[in-house]
Amino acid sequence: MTLIPFLIRRILAGLLVLWVVSLLSFLLFFLRPANAVARAIAGKAPTPEVLQLINKRLGLDQPILVQYWHYLSQSARGNLGYSFINSEPVNTIIGQDLPRTASVVLGAVVLWLIVGLSVGILSATRARSLFDRVATFGVLGGLSLPTFVLGQLLLWGVFLQLANNGFSWLQTGYVSPAQSLSGWAGRMILPWITLATVSAATYSRLSRGSLIDTLGEDYIKTARAKGLTERRVVIRHGVRAALTPVVSQLGVDMGALLGGVVVTEIVFGINGLGYDTIHAVIVGDLPVIMGFVLIGALFVVLANLIVDLCYALLDPRVRVG
Repeated sequence: MTLIPFLIRRILAGLLVLWVVSLLSFLLFFLRPANAVARAIAGKAPTPEVLQLINKRLGLDQPILVQYWHYLSQSARGNLGYSFINSEPVNTIIGQDLPRTASVVLGAVVLWLIVGLSVGILSATRARSLFDRVATFGVLGGLSLPTFVLGQLLLWGVFLQLANNGFSWLQTGYVSPAQSLSGWAGRMILPWITLATVSAATYSRLSRGSLIDTLGEDYIKTARAKGLTERRVVIRHGVRAALTPVVSQLGVDMGALLGGVVVTEIVFGINGLGYDTIHAVIVGDLPVIMGFVLIGALFVVLANLIVDLCYALLDPRVRVG
């Protein structure tokens, strides 16, 4: 099968997923008791006139099908509405938060891939060696350490100690890399380590198990029988095929994490998508919640589309079909 029909099918499937997500999120938040949204905005003991005015301003007095059609048509044009709390466009909120969350996620992905794949490949080629046993112990430690605990330990044990001893470049919060590249990196190091530690442990075990299975395949034995060096057999033939499950996991993880790295953002005061999602849930800001849900679903759909395309590049036995 050619690539174009495959892409068309995957894009249509992704659009279907986004429509289902939009429908479920709309039903979840708008099929609520009468005046529930207006009461949440108006505060304590609002008058019926105030509730009616709020419902009219937000369009909540219209039939439910009209409300959904308006919501769907606006979303399809990229307009995710306005915050109930401060009337700020949801697009503006996402535009401010997305660079912060993306900075944390993309840097952590690079870090955990370098560490996780390196340890996994070395463990697979030296199975049951001292290195493999030490790596297994380290992986268990990484998997058993919650993100919020590791983040707090890094704040107390690293940030406070170094910041008080002349390492002024190490900060918390967020600054744009366009404003100060060193300041941006100094604020991202600890969040990267926090987010990458657990994932690096996961990817280490995943790549190790996949590579051990791949090195037992017949075509690997054939390559060795032809006299190819072990390094070429492992890197060119083994690792390439063994990365397929790793890419699958990476697509899911990146799609989910770009929807908001809640714990890491809160611990380090980054105030990205995850932080504002929690705040929107607390105050009941429905348009912001629904906009973040759609953005998270979009990232998952795009990540899985890229994963499917990478399969054929990594494993010659896989064909797009």
